[in-house]
Amino acid sequence: MLTSKLTRRQFNQFLASGLLAGCSPAYGKTESHHNQIPGKGDPVRLQVAAIQMTPILGDVTSNLKQAEHLIRQALRQGSRWIVLPEMFTSAAAFHDDMLKAIQPLEGAPLQLLKKLAREGNATIGGSFLAERNKQVFNTFVLVFPDGSFVQHDKDLPTYWENCYYQGGNDDGVLATPIGPVGSVLCWELIRSQTPRRLFNRVRMVVSSSCWWTLPDDADPDSPRWAANLRMLQEAPPRLAKMLGVPVIQGSHAGYGTGFFRPELPDRPYKSNHLGETTIGNADGKVLEKLSHNRGEGVVTAEIEIQRKPVPTEPIPDRFWIPKEMPDEWNDAFTRWFERGADYYELVTRPYLETGQINEYTPEYLR
Repeated sequence: MLTSKLTRRQFNQFLASGLLAGCSPAYGKTESHHNQIPGKGDPVRLQVAAIQMTPILGDVTSNLKQAEHLIRQALRQGSRWIVLPEMFTSAAAFHDDMLKAIQPLEGAPLQLLKKLAREGNATIGGSFLAERNKQVFNTFVLVFPDGSFVQHDKDLPTYWENCYYQGGNDDGVLATPIGPVGSVLCWELIRSQTPRRLFNRVRMVVSSSCWWTLPDDADPDSPRWAANLRMLQEAPPRLAKMLGVPVIQGSHAGYGTGFFRPELPDRPYKSNHLGETTIGNADGKVLEKLSHNRGEGVVTAEIEIQRKPVPTEPIPDRFWIPKEMPDEWNDAFTRWFERGADYYELVTRPYLETGQINEYTPEYLR
């Protein structure tokens, strides 16, 4: 299955063959009978909430406090399904603090969600850098009031994320009391393999993102600023229409500083998270949202979950859902599989054993 150890050559071979567009047997066939959603039952109405955080990079303690404050706010507003941002304990950047944010799967983040789910009689989800069996995954946990939980590991890390965790191989279909729910993390929103593996299998999608924009020193007249924001704004509604189900998305806002890449560890990458926390209907209509300039907050809405999804947009027959994915972004995405996997093996995995951060020089600079 695909992990962060996927080489650029292997990635390009998969891309050319169409496997990454959703044809991989590991994801099953969307027309398979056992993947069909049962047609029984009336539509379900849910009061849901999506949370937008302004995280401190790598500061698990502070971020957990902020998450708890916002979850309690959502509970007071009557929501019983609550979605946090991706990596709500840390946010994401290339920075040593990311290593310090790695938590055991059953550690403090999960225990906080269990406590709040029990106290609020709610279902609460969010992702964090989770260690299990001496490996790290970007794991979304969806916790139920009785303390049980289901989980999804992000399939392909984005850019520098490859330095800190490896990709998962589950299908992202979570069993819940209201039926199967899809879990989607950030750039999983814009890859066609995601709707293909969820098609006709889920009744709702819970999505979390940690979406950076360009660095502050980028050309202010570059069209990439608008293209990146448009890509994020269009992603949840388009996924909703491809699957015919509501999409709830929690996101990060606020500024942060990481570093450019491993071979330039002293060059700051100053930027901000784009926010765009949203709750949307199955027809792609956005019911509520928070843009990045609103900062931290909670949006709530009532959604209707139909007993049978009715998709209204076809899934594109290409790797990326957006047509306008720039070549340089695609090239960087593939390049980081190798660069990040090298860092993961030489720095991240030893850190799990020793708690010490190794000095690192990329293999091609040694």
